[in-house]
This record gives sequence, C-alpha cells and structure tokens, in this order.
Amino acid sequence: MQFGFFDDENKEYVITDPRTPQPWSNYLGSKEYGAIITQNAGGYSFYRSGGKGRFMRMQFNTVLRDQPGRYVYLRDRQSKDYWSCSWQPVAKPLELFKTECRHGLGYTRVISDYDKIQSDIIYFVPLNKTHEIWRVRVTNSDAVARQLSAFTYIEYANNWNAIDDLMNLQYSQYIVTMDVIDGIIDHGTNLNIPHQPENFDEKDQGRHTFQALAGLHVNSWETDRDVFIGNYRTYANPRTVEQGTGSNSMAFGDNACGCLHGDFDLEPDQTLEFLVIIGIGNAAREGKTVLSQYTDTARAGQELNELKTFWQDRIDGLTVSTPDSNFNRTVNVWGIYNSLITFTWSRAASLIYTGVDRDGLGFRDTVQDFLGVTHTIPQEVNDRLSLMLTGQVSTGGTLPVVYPTCHSPGNEPLPSKHDYRSDDALWLFNAIPAYIKETGHIDYLHTLLPYADQEKDTVFGHMKRAIQFSLARRGVHGLPLGLKADWNDCLRFGHTGESVFVAMQLRLAIATYIEIAQLLSEEKEQQWGEILLAEMDRLIQEHAWDGEWFLRGFGEKDRKFGSKENLEGQIFLNPQVWAVMSGVATRDQGEQIMQHVYDRLFTPYGLMLCDPPFTQDDHNIVLAQLMNPGLKENAGIFMHTQGWAVIAEAMLGHGNRAYEVLQSYLPAAYNDRAEIREIEPYVLCQSAHSKYSPKQGTCRIPWLSGSATWTHFAMTQYILGIRPDYHGLIIDPCLPSHWKTLKVKRHFRGKTFNITLQNDSGKERGASCMQVNGQEMTCNKIPVEMMDCQNEVVVVM
Repeated sequence: MQFGFFDDENKEYVITDPRTPQPWSNYLGSKEYGAIITQNAGGYSFYRSGGKGRFMRMQFNTVLRDQPGRYVYLRDRQSKDYWSCSWQPVAKPLELFKTECRHGLGYTRVISDYDKIQSDIIYFVPLNKTHEIWRVRVTNSDAVARQLSAFTYIEYANNWNAIDDLMNLQYSQYIVTMDVIDGIIDHGTNLNIPHQPENFDEKDQGRHTFQALAGLHVNSWETDRDVFIGNYRTYANPRTVEQGTGSNSMAFGDNACGCLHGDFDLEPDQTLEFLVIIGIGNAAREGKTVLSQYTDTARAGQELNELKTFWQDRIDGLTVSTPDSNFNRTVNVWGIYNSLITFTWSRAASLIYTGVDRDGLGFRDTVQDFLGVTHTIPQEVNDRLSLMLTGQVSTGGTLPVVYPTCHSPGNEPLPSKHDYRSDDALWLFNAIPAYIKETGHIDYLHTLLPYADQEKDTVFGHMKRAIQFSLARRGVHGLPLGLKADWNDCLRFGHTGESVFVAMQLRLAIATYIEIAQLLSEEKEQQWGEILLAEMDRLIQEHAWDGEWFLRGFGEKDRKFGSKENLEGQIFLNPQVWAVMSGVATRDQGEQIMQHVYDRLFTPYGLMLCDPPFTQDDHNIVLAQLMNPGLKENAGIFMHTQGWAVIAEAMLGHGNRAYEVLQSYLPAAYNDRAEIREIEPYVLCQSAHSKYSPKQGTCRIPWLSGSATWTHFAMTQYILGIRPDYHGLIIDPCLPSHWKTLKVKRHFRGKTFNITLQNDSGKERGASCMQVNGQEMTCNKIPVEMMDCQNEVVVVM
C-alpha cells in the first residue's frame, strides 16, 4: 500500500493519502526554536528543550496520536459549513476533500481543496528566529464570490515544563493568564513572579509567547480552550467555529488556547494571503516587534527561500547517482536530513520521545550522531564534540547525559560508581578520528578542555583517560566490566560480569590511539598502546571465542551470554559485527561469524539483535525478557545495529551481502508497501518487529535514532567507500555486483571531487586502476598535496 511518493527534484516527500498507519512527521526550526508537524498539522513547538520549553501542548499515546496541532479552520459564512485546511481534525470525506502534504527540508506544506475553496499552508521557522510562520493562501475557484472566515487554533501548555503541564494539574491549571493586546494573543504563565532568562531550567517563572495575524484583520478571538471547543465536543466540531465568531474569552487558569478569527471575502479566482505568527516573548513587546516586520507578507516568502537555500547547502556534502533510486534519495536527501535532525535534537523531542524522559544530550547517543554529519557541518560537530568532552569526568567515564541549558564543566558532581556505563567514553574513538580525518584539524588533539568535575586535559589526554577507565574496570578474564550497561540497557552483567562487545570497542579504541600517537609523534604513547593491543587481542581470542562465534559476555559466576551452550540468546549480533569492525577477528573468523549472522539473525526486515528470544531467563539479569519476543532488545530488529552489519560485510568485501542487508531495512524501499513498516518511509527508526512477532516488519520510534547516522556512514564510507583519512581521501567501494556505473560528488576540505566508479566486470570490491585528474594512482588514497580545487576521479573495479 502506498500513501505518497518522493519528489526528488523538490526534495520533498508528498503524502497523497492522509490516512497513514501512523502520523508521518517532519521537523521545523533549530536548536533554539523547534517544532514537530505531521501531515495532518498535528504536533507541537518548543523553545530550547522538548521537555522544559514545550509551550504548545501535545497529548502522547492517544487514539489520534498527533492532536492537538496547528490548525486553520475555514468557514463559509453563507452555508455555515466549515472544515480544516488539513484533513484532520474536521476530517471531511476524502471524496469531497482533496489534500496533499509535502514534507520538505525544514518546512511542511499542506494543500487542500474543498467546496471550490483551495488552501495552501506552509509551516516553517525562519532562520535564526524564535518564531514560526504559517503562510496561508486561500483561493476561490468558484464561479461566484464567497464569504469566508478563518480561525487559527493552537493549544497552549500551562507550564513549559511538560511534566507539570500534563500531570501536575492541581498546580498547572492555576497559573496561566491570557491577554490580547492590539489583536495579538499573549500567553502568560506564572506572571506574578519574575522571568529568569539566565536560569532556563527553573520551571516556575514568568514566561510569555504570542500569536499574531498579518494580512488579515482580527474580528474576534478565544483564549480559553473549553470555550473554544465547548462541552462534549472535540477539535472536529469546535463551538466557536460552528458559531462563526469568538466570544473574546480570556483564560484565567484552567486551560488556554490561541484562536484568532478573521472574516474575508473572495471574488472568483481571487487569492488571500495571510500569516499566522507564533513566537517567544510578550505580545506587547516581542509580538508587536515581530508583527511589524511582516506588514508586507511577501517577507515570509523571502525567508522561506532563505531556509530552502540553507538546507540545500547543509545536505550538499555528498551526492550520488547509482542504479538504485532509493539508495540515491536516501544518501542525497533523506538519510542526511534524518542524521542532521537527530544531531540537533538527540533523543529529546518527537512524537514518541516526550522530552520528559530523555531531555538533554545522552553521551553515548550524541557522540555517535556525529558520524553521519561531520562531512557537511564540521564546525557544528567541533562545537558539540567539545561540549561532550566536557561531559567526561576525571575518572575517564562520563556523565550519562549532558544538559546544554545548565551544563557547568569543572563543577559537575561525579556519577555514582553504579551509574557508569561501560561503553560511553569509548564512542569518542569513533567520533574524534572522524572529525580530524574530515577536517585535517590535527591540532584539535591539543585543545585543552575541562573534565566535567575537575581538572583539564588535552583532547588526546581525554582519549587516554577513556582507555584507562576501561582498563581499571576489568573482570576475571581481563575483559571490561559491563557496569550499569554496555549499549544494551536490557542486559545486566552484574558487578563482576564482563562485556565482550565493550572489549571489542576497547580494542578499536587502543588501535585508534596508536594511530593518533603516531600522528603526533608520541612514541611512548604508541608503545604503551601496542602492548595493550596485543594483550586485548589475546584475551578476546582466548576467552570470548565460542568455537563458532564470539560470546556476548560473562555474567556473575562465570555465566556465558551468547553461547551455543545457552537455550536462549545463543548468538548476539553486536560482538560478531564488532569483531570485524574492531579488527580482532581473523579473516576466517570474520567469514564464519558473518555467515552465522546471516543464517541465524537475518530476516526480510533486517537483522535480529539475538536469537532465540528470552522467555525463561531471570528478568532481573536479562531485562529484555520484559519485552515480548521479537520486540526491541528481545530478539527484535534493532536498527542501530544494521549499519554495523553493512560495514562488517563491506570490510569483508561482501558487496552483495552488504547491499542485501541494507535493502532489508532501508525506509525508501518500503514506500510501495508502507503498511508493513507503518511509520514514515523517508526516515529510519529505532526498531522493528522480528519473525517472532505476529506483526513482523512493523517499525516504531522514527527519526531520532543512532540508526540514521550509522546507516548514512555505512552507505557513504563503506558501500560507496569514500572515506576521509588523516592525510587524504580513500576510495574503496564495496558494491553490489549488478551496479555497473555510478557517480559521486564529494566535497572534502574545501575541494570538490567528481568520482566515477565503473564496474563492467561485476566485481564487489577492489579497484584495478584509479586516475585522479588524468594521473594513474598506485594506491586508492588521494593525498592532500595532489588535490586541486576541482578533481576528476575515475575508478575501475
């Protein structure tokens, strides 16, 4: 079943049937002012934080999962019929109501046609602004003049703190004060106490947002939600719209809303354009100032064009043309866009993540999120990477979460020893080299940054401290302890249990440290690393090899996880793919374990995390057993890991297998059978149901997931094989054998590379020759010193 299509030229996904299995959403704005919107105009807006700055209410996990939202109702003053410009919430019959939604990069457009009245709304946040615009155009395609009214609607949060707004009703329903100043709605909370802009995290302070109309006279308004909707009614039939005018209500406590009503007449073929402006600040001050900037509504069109240009530049680091259109649109538009949105909001704001449970920047998540975007926003990655390094504590471990709104490097308390996670700091050995290889900014390693709690160190010093943290916390087999968690929060190794997955991370970290020590001519550090590397290789091979694949780890009393001896969870995906990625597996082992991965874990919808699922184990140790079999960590298809498997297959030269794994979970590949995944076919997600579920293939938790960055990283650096290195650019493709010719445009350190890959012989990996600007190369790395501003590269497989 298909609900829409990709408009590749305009970089939009077009939803032609609004009855999608789940709400299909998009993101607007920036780290300062963010918003989420669905094809039916559902969603919410927030300032700086989805949990602490959500000023527009969102009801999660309701029957209609994207209500309330940003609505414009239209009413015919003669017939008294009314409808919403988006299909929801009024939901006119679709044989009478024609609609499409176009989700673009940083904007969403909803176009509808009902009763010979066409509406066209574009929702966006202008660059570097703390307000959003709804540009509304209404056209009369009737043969006679029409008398119409428009009613805007948003539902306000009583407190910007989401917990208080949704749960602490005995408090939050007593603090809102609404006003209308010169036709501008003022939404105020806690107005009897001062505003504290320097203390954003303080939830109880005087705060304001505003709503205004430009290009349409305000005839009336409502600011009391219950007055607008009426008793025993819904958003589908609000009393104010039905009556045709507002009562000028002023909410004082209880629940607030923002509705501005304006009347207008349209001659045949006439169009009215007006703007709905919603933003941060007092109506009398910021509201009036912002409104005065839109006396000519054409300004909104100019700002929209600037936004489109901004996003085009933002995704332009690498573009590709292959025989697979879904691969192309994922790399060129939707995969990088997904990665950039995830970089911006981590796991803090979506239709699933409420901002209450996961506000801030989770250390392990955020550091991984750099990998998919470093090539296109290196300076922003530099800033965020430096911030996250100040979330590392002097023990070498990290804070679980860094809160940008209140983070104080050098002054944060040490986590309890029971709160450390064994994998957190080791993701730095993926992120830091990725940044340095992309930019050539080797001096970054000498940058002095504070630890979260005390002391300062160079970035190189931070890296060593991370290794020392793992070395100081090892078990009886000499492998790193699992601590509170080791990426899989649903597997508890106990106080003395060891994680083989983290041992492989540590192995990669040490190998990376050796590379960087060589780069910096730090001979003693290099020698230190080489001794450790040999020891870690020996320990992993001696204790973690189970004969056919690698163990997942050891629990207390030497219990094995991920062993063929186990009845449940006999094989886990993580240690197999990381054995290849880290370099600890021999070639023969790599071939063997990845074949077992394919035989035991592969499904038509991706690779399961383990097999078989847990149903009889101790749920205090295997928390995955709390989940149904085939869901999430309990033998579900965890999308985060799929990119790792693609990388591992590519590193072994298995182009066809890497491509098969990618195709099994690539969102765009499901566009014509979207009923399987249910979620958006243009973005990745956290997990899918596996073969142990009756809903095999169903996907959940879209947008904000490490699957976005790792998939983009795998597609561009391992299938296409275009990888930055400290002193050049490596071209090492691993392709499906049926791809004969493809072209890639890659920007690298201010230079452009037009790369043609020719594969007439149907190979999966390996180049017989490579030319750069007409010069034959003896290896597959283009040194920096031979790069021109424009470079023509031809690789023959």
